[in-house]
Amino acid sequence: MPDKTVFLCAISNISSGSCSEDCAFCTQSAHYHADIERYKYKSVENIVYEARLARANRAIGFCLVTAGKGITDKTLSFVCEAATAVKKAEPELNIIACNGTASVEQMRELKRAGVGSYNHNLESSREYYPKICSTHSWEERYETCENAKVAGLDLCSGGIFGMGESEADRLSMVVALKTLAPASVAINFFHPNPALPLKENVLNIEEALDIVRYVKSQLPSSMIMVAGGRERMFGERQAEIFEAGANAIVIGNYLTTKGNAPDKDIVMLESLGLQIAQSCHG
Repeated sequence: MPDKTVFLCAISNISSGSCSEDCAFCTQSAHYHADIERYKYKSVENIVYEARLARANRAIGFCLVTAGKGITDKTLSFVCEAATAVKKAEPELNIIACNGTASVEQMRELKRAGVGSYNHNLESSREYYPKICSTHSWEERYETCENAKVAGLDLCSGGIFGMGESEADRLSMVVALKTLAPASVAINFFHPNPALPLKENVLNIEEALDIVRYVKSQLPSSMIMVAGGRERMFGERQAEIFEAGANAIVIGNYLTTKGNAPDKDIVMLESLGLQIAQSCHG
């Protein structure tokens, strides 16, 4: 196996649903009325509890996610408050902010509050993007990724596969990711929902593994994280993603969908002889 160290990351959905954007892949869009839990802001105490649980489950990344196009002043204040509290409670966690489009100064404010990384996915190729979102542009996404690097944050960026895109679209998105040279790349697989206008473009496991291999070959210096849709996509063949080049996964639940119990993933990793990273540096 190419890399025997695996990095674990956990997600906290700190502001859920009621997003004004029309991203066709997202149940948090208010356009589609998906049956999900919706709330404005999770309590900081609850966020800290989730961070402690994530660390107990051996995560070294903890992602604070808010629904919405981008960071407002109120959102910025809330995320900074949450990040400061999490960093105080669990100083070894790398705090990742995922709050939509953001300026360099907003990201610098996040960094001052203890955030180490910013996650903002391109989602698809520039060419395919208008088919999945009309309320903001692919270029805004790309610019936000650039802003994260200017602000001195580690960039995590990637996309979603299985949304009806062509092979050329996949290649185009990876080319764009290469120009950003993110510290980590998030590979997500579309999770359908009956409320969404976007219907599943079924990928088989071999195609999905080929995607992981290709992304790793093109971004060999980036951490390759298989995130949303992992359990549904690979089923009993989870182990093969690491052979294909992945060296990070999300443990626990996602934004609006359930994941494996963390202890189940830990048992899997240990059974494969993989080492679970103790810090961001391995």
